[in-house]
Amino acid sequence: MKNCTIDDMQMSTIYKQIGQNVKSIRKAKNISQLALALAIGHKAVGTVSMAELGINNKHFNIEHLVKIADVLEVDVCEFFKYGEMAEDGGAKT
Repeated sequence: MKNCTIDDMQMSTIYKQIGQNVKSIRKAKNISQLALALAIGHKAVGTVSMAELGINNKHFNIEHLVKIADVLEVDVCEFFKYGEMAEDGGAKT
């Protein structure tokens, strides 16, 4: 087993990419931040908004991502793609 080589800067980049992917898929499906936030059990858009943009070191946790994938009807793996977002908004096939 090797030691982890992923540093804080790389983790930040990963979190931002996940946020961008969530935003891209959400927008492709014409769903507002508020509608998504409410659908996953939040009362306001703060978590979704800040995590999509990577503001204040906020990011989606695994529970958020699983719930968002369910609401957006995509495989959770779509959020982890780098620079290759599906043209169809990540629709399940």
